[in-house]
Amino acid sequence: MKKRMLFILLMFSSLILSCNASEPEIPEVEIKVPEVNETLEPKDPEEPNEPNDPGKELDWANANEINNRLGRGMNLGNTYEADASWQSPFIADDLKRIADLGFKHIRVPIKWERSDRSMANAPFTIKDDFMQTIENVVDQALKNKLHVIINMHHHDKLFANPSGEKERFISQWEQISENFKDYSDSLLFEILNEPHDKLTPALWNEYSKETLNVIRKTNPERCVVLGTAEWGGVEGLKSLEIPNDQNIIITVHYYNPFEFTHQGASWSEGSEAWVGTQWHDTELERQAVVDDFKLALNLTKEKNIPIHVGEFGAFSSADIDSRVRWTRFLSRWFEQQGFSWAYWEWNSGFGIYDPNTKLYNQRLVDGLVKDEMPATFTPEYVLVYESNFVNGNDGWIISNNDASAQASFKVASSKATITVASPGTVDWHIQFIKTGIKIEKDKSYRLNFKASTPDIENRQLGVGISKNSDPWTNYGSKSFTINKQEAEYNLIFNAAYTDNQARVVFNMGDAGKTAVVLSDIKLMEIKYE
Repeated sequence: MKKRMLFILLMFSSLILSCNASEPEIPEVEIKVPEVNETLEPKDPEEPNEPNDPGKELDWANANEINNRLGRGMNLGNTYEADASWQSPFIADDLKRIADLGFKHIRVPIKWERSDRSMANAPFTIKDDFMQTIENVVDQALKNKLHVIINMHHHDKLFANPSGEKERFISQWEQISENFKDYSDSLLFEILNEPHDKLTPALWNEYSKETLNVIRKTNPERCVVLGTAEWGGVEGLKSLEIPNDQNIIITVHYYNPFEFTHQGASWSEGSEAWVGTQWHDTELERQAVVDDFKLALNLTKEKNIPIHVGEFGAFSSADIDSRVRWTRFLSRWFEQQGFSWAYWEWNSGFGIYDPNTKLYNQRLVDGLVKDEMPATFTPEYVLVYESNFVNGNDGWIISNNDASAQASFKVASSKATITVASPGTVDWHIQFIKTGIKIEKDKSYRLNFKASTPDIENRQLGVGISKNSDPWTNYGSKSFTINKQEAEYNLIFNAAYTDNQARVVFNMGDAGKTAVVLSDIKLMEIKYE
């Protein structure tokens, strides 16, 4: 799960609204927001096969078949990936509880690098007693008819020093692969959870391929689950090089909106200011999810690559009504797209089960495995600010924030066209800004605009609203992929502060010499009552 460093990275990105220099060409697909009570079944409605037991003659299914069998899953979080000081005990009876609720698989996060579990120096041996511990978890899960994903989790030394820790990382997978090579296809390997820090996207593409080759020496047909760099999010798909391997399932994690899912989480600095953020299940909130998963949807449509959502969940500080709405929508929507999924997590801060009282959070359980897709909620929108460029520039300015950046804009036909002569090296080097915007604490807002780019099929456009002076506090931001076809885009955010002089910012640097056309910019307060 995303920890403190992710929040720091997010806060840094909020200051500069970062976006990548280039975006792979994405074929257009038609994506719709689900209607009321659409089918809960995956695309392939065939009932998932039961897992085989170890020792049974192996009959290997392909990746899409196995992903369909995975279906709904549960993370055994805070157990084997945790440090000793905050580790939850493994309780074998929990596996029966999970299976009885209707879940089809478990994901077992594991921190193999702990000193009480493996050697830090060559030959990097994983201790027998710990390997047997994980074996026991896998065996118990299979006996309960659950598929199992085991992974490498919180490999902090690898993230900090990839080249120095690479040999250990590869060696550990060599040992894990050898130990579990005779297990059925109901056991899956996930190479690494949420690569980040100095394990860059380029390095991750290199390391993951090398690791896959090691696994294939002893497990030539086993399904391997491959995640994305930059903390494992769905946006990381743009930089992921997918190996030419028919037994790969791609996994992504989803915690958007982060200010909602991580409000009050002690490891996320500043999260106390987010407490009270709600998720109302509006059409725009649903559409934001659809937009976030566009790359994943194209992978399934264009390349027939199966998708597993390895983590999603909302922390217990969020109000229960919002948690249920968010969890229910995502569960049903993932299934409608043919994605398998694993909720984060079983019995801790995000959990659905209390190990002390032995009681379930029944509303969350129902949202995950029982409830149908409800109708969307329709709020009222009250206009706060509008710019249609009918009377010139409407007070908007271009800010070129580095010697490597140069852009200008002109207004015609109620549109502003920003022309980039030199893009700079980061997105905030070129900013299109309107100041003097008033927002109020604890109110929700919708920033709506139309955008296109006439020069290229796709480019990134960073959008946000923030403080207009140092420290440039971010109130809400998002990166959009725009193209030649003019389209409408929305940023939804909940204001954690009152600011009478906030600014709306479009970040356009570091994306090539590609123009951006903007029109019909509106900021609206969202009234839910």
